[in-house]
Amino acid sequence: MIPDIEETATEEDAAWRSPHPRVVVAAAVFSLAVAVPAAIALARFLVGKGVALDRGVAAAAAAALLVVGAAAVYETARRRATRYRLTGRRLELHSGIWTKEYRAVPRERVRSVDVTADPVRRVLGLAVVKVGTGEKDASGGPVELTLDALAVAEAEALRGILLGGRAERPDDGPLAELRWSWIRYAPLTVWTFVGGGLALGGLYKLLDTLGFEPAKWETAARAWEWITATPWITVPLLLAANALLGFAGAAVLYAESWGRYRLERRPGVLRLRRGLLTTRSLTLEERRLRGVAVTEPLLLRLGGGARVTAVTTGLRKAEESATEEVAALTPPLPAREARRIASAVLGEELDPAGLRGHPRAARGRRVRRALVAAAALAAALGVLDAWTAWVPAWAWALPVLAVPAGWALAAEGYRSLGHGLTRRYLVTRTGAVRRRTVALDRSGIIGLTISESLFQRRAGLVTLSATTAAGEGRYDVLDVGRDEGLRLARHAVPGLLEPFVEESC
Repeated sequence: MIPDIEETATEEDAAWRSPHPRVVVAAAVFSLAVAVPAAIALARFLVGKGVALDRGVAAAAAAALLVVGAAAVYETARRRATRYRLTGRRLELHSGIWTKEYRAVPRERVRSVDVTADPVRRVLGLAVVKVGTGEKDASGGPVELTLDALAVAEAEALRGILLGGRAERPDDGPLAELRWSWIRYAPLTVWTFVGGGLALGGLYKLLDTLGFEPAKWETAARAWEWITATPWITVPLLLAANALLGFAGAAVLYAESWGRYRLERRPGVLRLRRGLLTTRSLTLEERRLRGVAVTEPLLLRLGGGARVTAVTTGLRKAEESATEEVAALTPPLPAREARRIASAVLGEELDPAGLRGHPRAARGRRVRRALVAAAALAAALGVLDAWTAWVPAWAWALPVLAVPAGWALAAEGYRSLGHGLTRRYLVTRTGAVRRRTVALDRSGIIGLTISESLFQRRAGLVTLSATTAAGEGRYDVLDVGRDEGLRLARHAVPGLLEPFVEESC
């Protein structure tokens, strides 16, 4: 049994284990995503070349079986070449069919354990375990060890052992649980308005790959004629249909990603569970947590929503197919609830109303940038028109509209500026389109930089940058007054800039 590993004192006594045998079945099922489209395309090709329908279908089915069989054989070989074991000191992994690889993670360096299971693995009772150390490799990515795939019970037991049993102790109740009323925030993203077009584009490409050539369909030709003949009717209808499709898609993705969401605190760790089809369970050591960020993109902010992400070490990068940030602690939800959860995670009240504002010179900088952008757009249109005489009359409305729009964004960007110090955290807020409030643990700040550009110097402003080993690595307090910036640097990390600040003053 996996819990017996905890009692293993020497490497010689630790038993090597293999991935679960059902991982071969999972690989065969996954291969159908390639085998089925390839079989359809092959059958259409053979029939188009004059081969009898039954023979074409039989050949395509045989090809699909060949793909599935090859995937099963490869996965069997991979499983036989993969071994892992947990000793009293480290987690070790041997893998590789052609090129052998050995990896080991010392148990005292384990910072996070991520257990995920897609729908196929869930049906088969399997899960993937990803162990993070908080360190980075030569490419800058986090060092992690992946075990694919273990039985669910084995994966959960392994996580409990790696985290010293902390994740399995009883808690005082969840910090947050999903409320389905939050799904109203799902469409408040720009992808809602382009998602329908992207989905149709992907469907068109898939059909074209399979040899159906939708562009040559008579129905498609008639639809195009209708669109070009009555654009004032069809274009609004298409935009509305695109928005409806995007709204529906956003709601489905929200439900799939955040269904059964639960965030809880166990002794020394935070544990997050979410997902309807693909389940994910992430456990983070609190001593590696360097703060949180409350993010409010423009559309979500207009709807009164926000989301919370962790500023921590040891998290891997998001996979290409992922729909959420790896560091996300909450789904989009009401801003008041987001601040409550952030305060609960921090252990201190996160009150944006208590942040200090920035000098009016910071607003002037943003207004000037907006006006310069509008002037640059007008100049670009003028040059293009002089060279090509191609610019239509309506295009000149763009720089005109850019002036009030830029002014509004500049005002919003200035209102978003704020900073503050609490007993444990440096808090900074920035952003017009994507406003973000970050509370950064002062004990985790490893460097402070005070910088000022030529224009900032003339306005009496500086930018204070706090460097940490977690999250994005650097968080800025933008366009703060020079004296206030020096005072903030002196009190945020006492003694770090003291020699320089005293001489400057």
